[in-house]
Amino acid sequence: MKFKTLALAAALLAAANAAQAQGAKLKVGLMLPATGTFAALGSAIENGFKLYVAEQGGKLGGREIEFVKVDDESDPAKATDNVNKLIKRDNVDVLVGTVHSGVAMAMAKVAKDTGTLLFVPNAGADAVTGPMCAPNIFRSSFSNWQPGYAMGEVMAKKGHKNVVTITWKYAAGDESVKGFKEAFEKAGGKVVKELSLPFPGVEFQALLTEIAATKPDAVYTFFAGGGAVKFVKDYAAAGLKKNIPLYGAGFLTDGTLEAQGSDADGLLTTLHYADSLNTPRDNSFRLAYAKAYKLQPDVYAVQGYDAAQMLGIGLAAVKGDVSKKAEIAAAIERAKIDSPRGAFSVSKAHNPVQDIYLRQVSGKENKLVSVASKALADPGRGCRM
Repeated sequence: MKFKTLALAAALLAAANAAQAQGAKLKVGLMLPATGTFAALGSAIENGFKLYVAEQGGKLGGREIEFVKVDDESDPAKATDNVNKLIKRDNVDVLVGTVHSGVAMAMAKVAKDTGTLLFVPNAGADAVTGPMCAPNIFRSSFSNWQPGYAMGEVMAKKGHKNVVTITWKYAAGDESVKGFKEAFEKAGGKVVKELSLPFPGVEFQALLTEIAATKPDAVYTFFAGGGAVKFVKDYAAAGLKKNIPLYGAGFLTDGTLEAQGSDADGLLTTLHYADSLNTPRDNSFRLAYAKAYKLQPDVYAVQGYDAAQMLGIGLAAVKGDVSKKAEIAAAIERAKIDSPRGAFSVSKAHNPVQDIYLRQVSGKENKLVSVASKALADPGRGCRM
């Protein structure tokens, strides 16, 4: 009888603690770039995340959200310290980040080791939903493989045979090119030269000269943020745009068109979002975002918004009890996320299974041309969950 009484007391105490925890604010640690080449991307992700939370009355799963922010500076060397500050110093319940794949890899390692919920709203590092996959790690964006693979198929269908690739020498660039090569070479094309420069370098002249000397049918590239702006402008200024078509993963022209101006006109890119989807869901999102921030949303804003949606779905299933990781994961795995990009689900590795669009730059928009790959799922190679 004594043991039953003790067990009952322990159960009541646990229930009381859980109720108290659920009544407390949910701390969300935003580890995003606030400075450097990716600063605008970090801002859009944060805006999108906060917009969804605001639409839910400032609460997810019945719990008021409190934000704690750290500038990750897109620096992998500082990543482990930064993420540990959020977990150990600030006691966050959930991590959201980041843009840079190298930083995200460090975040994923710490999240996996500590069991902290992590939502990745951009960084496409294949390993996050590959060998480093975990029940508590989710991605609301893409794997680097996805847009690259879709563009490999597109460029092969356009009849290009010999292609040069160019990117930053880091995880995102390497994996984007790898995805592109897989599809392009499967269709009979050949990558004749792979060019790269250290991140976040923007001295492109020598590499552009090499492209001109190689005379490929076309060029495939992965750049984002400030680097994408300079590359597109330098490519046009070198006279290459007229003779050697430039294609890219969509980050080349997303959130960058204002600065790229007419040099971006006509460029074709592949991504899981476009500016002219013109669906009721996307139209309402774009209107709400423009009203809240006096800006037009881009893919980064969508990814932030959907990270919050995914967290909300998980928390709703457990009435805000963030300790129930398995139940949160199960709810997100079952869900069809009603995204502005179009509805998507998550794979067993927790990466979006989604349509990849072919877009063309027209004025200040990445306009929809067609669906390049329907419900494209990353292979999730190496994931053991």
